[in-house]
Amino acid sequence: MMLHGSASIGTTVSLPADRQRRILDRLHRDSQVNASLLATEFSTSEDTIRRDLRELAAQGLCQRVYGGAILMSPASTSIAVRLNEATARKEALGRRMASLLQPGQFLFIDAGSTNVAFARTIPTDLSLTVATHDPRIAACLMEKEGIEVIVIGGSVHREIGAALGGRAMQEISAMRPDLLVLGACSVHVDQGIGAFNLEDAQMKSALIQGAGSVAIAILNEKLSSASPYTVSQIDSISDVVVEADAPLLETDLFMQIGLRVHKADGIVQSRIHSSVNGSEEKI
Repeated sequence: MMLHGSASIGTTVSLPADRQRRILDRLHRDSQVNASLLATEFSTSEDTIRRDLRELAAQGLCQRVYGGAILMSPASTSIAVRLNEATARKEALGRRMASLLQPGQFLFIDAGSTNVAFARTIPTDLSLTVATHDPRIAACLMEKEGIEVIVIGGSVHREIGAALGGRAMQEISAMRPDLLVLGACSVHVDQGIGAFNLEDAQMKSALIQGAGSVAIAILNEKLSSASPYTVSQIDSISDVVVEADAPLLETDLFMQIGLRVHKADGIVQSRIHSSVNGSEEKI
């Protein structure tokens, strides 16, 4: 219902903030919203809802898409921060990803905190050759006998934690790995794989082009979310590793489009509370 001159100034001013808070709550619950349905629910116009969505998008809280908006991924922080978030959950994803490896593979591991956790779990008896542009991953692999390590050079981006730019792109252009373990800031069936940095997105796209197959391990909060830069469409992935309690709606959608879905083991040592930003608190 639209308010007229009889409404108090305080009430009129508070309505948009309250409506936007409720829209954001809906985004966190459902990962996406429809402008037409919201307009009906809030008894207002679609133009008003679109204005709300523009304001939320300007704050980096959602990404507008045709007909509405989808949740912005929480993975916009630096690698230094992300390495200390959701560590047990990332380790579970890493162990499941490691179980997919085959003897003698040439593997490329993309940058990312989940992929650092994965690197720690790689067994040493598979005679793997592993390339990476992430110094942390390379250092982890150097401690493992039986794995040949190739390090991509160039200037290391402090926020991403990996070599990006012309030199790194040139070096990977000659590589044809059997399997690329891709890092991603967001994964959405319609919007594809996303990243928060343009050079990182370009690197990921180039890696995908040269890989025999692509696998990804993804935390729940990155599912059905968006990032500013598109890496590729979802069909570039062959395998996706999800958490034990990943939403069935998401995993069903992955399987419907032909992805192989692998669930990680549950975390049984302690109950874990996951906040929106992916941090953990034992309770």
